Parts: sequence; C-alpha cells; structure tokens
Amino acid sequence: MNDILLAVLTFFVFLSAVAMCIQAAMLVGIWKTAKQLQEQATSVLPQVRSVLSKAEGTLDENRKNIADITARASEIAGKASEFATKANEIAGKASDILDSGKAQMAKLDEVVTDASTRARVQLERAELVVDDTMSRVHKSVTAVHNGVVRPFREVQALSVGLRAALQHLRSVGRPTVADATHDDEMFIG
Repeated sequence: MNDILLAVLTFFVFLSAVAMCIQAAMLVGIWKTAKQLQEQATSVLPQVRSVLSKAEGTLDENRKNIADITARASEIAGKASEFATKANEIAGKASDILDSGKAQMAKLDEVVTDASTRARVQLERAELVVDDTMSRVHKSVTAVHNGVVRPFREVQALSVGLRAALQHLRSVGRPTVADATHDDEMFIG
C-alpha cells in the first residue's frame, strides 16, 4: 500500500511540476505581449499628442463660434419675444372677433328659429285652409250629384220606362211564332 501511495504522490508531484511549467510559459508569453504593447504605445504616443494638440486648437475655435452663436441666439430670442408679444395681441383681437361672431351667430340663430316657427305655423294654417276647401268641394260635388245628376237619372229612367210601356202598348197583340223564336235565339245566342 505504501507503494501505491508513493506512486500516487509521485504522479501528483509530476502533475504539479507540469502545471508550473505551463504557468511559467504563459507568464513569459504575457511578458512578451506586454512588451510589444508598450513598444506600440510608445510609437503611437507622438501621433496621439499631435491629435490632442489639433483637438485643442479646434476647441479654441469652437469656443469662439459658440460665443458668436450664443450672441446671435440672444438676439433671436429678443426678436422672438417681440414676436410673441405681437402674436398675443393678435390672439386677443382674434378672440374679441370670435366672441363678437358668436354673439352674431346667436342672434342669427334666434332669427332663424323665429322664422322657422312662423313658417311652420303658416304651413299649418295653409294645410287647414286646404283641408277645409277640399271638404267644401266634396260637399259641393255631393250636392251637385244629389241635386242635378240624381234627378236627371231618375228622369232618364222614367223616360226609358215610359218608352218601354209605349212600345208594349203598341204591340198589344201576341207575338208571332217567328218573333218569339227570334227573341229566344237572341237570348240563347
């Protein structure tokens, strides 16, 4: 059992040694990479300084431009304030005109409502007059019919009856067989 323990212990010591060698190799690689980065940063440093100096010059120019723009913006703000004042005056006048227009519309609405009501009343009156006229015309037609047409028809019916009676009296005799057959044929045919 000691041999197994010794073998296991030897294996782990060997494994630890290999791990340390790998770590040492990685540290050498990191050191080389850091050295390369330092050399590259050193070579880029003059270019960065040049860019920074140009940026400082641009910032100085922009500060002057910003000061000019700020002055102009102040002028524009002053003019905008004047414009806003005039716009408020115009809005006030427009509001007055709108209020006046509303009042006029209210009056016009009253006039139109009154005229509509009057027109409706007049139409109702006209309808009553037309209905009354129609009933009177109907009564007149009925009166004419009862007073003229009915007696005329009665007279006509009386004259037809008298004619028939006179014809019957003229032919007092009995009809011949030929006449009777002829009359029967008329009703049958």
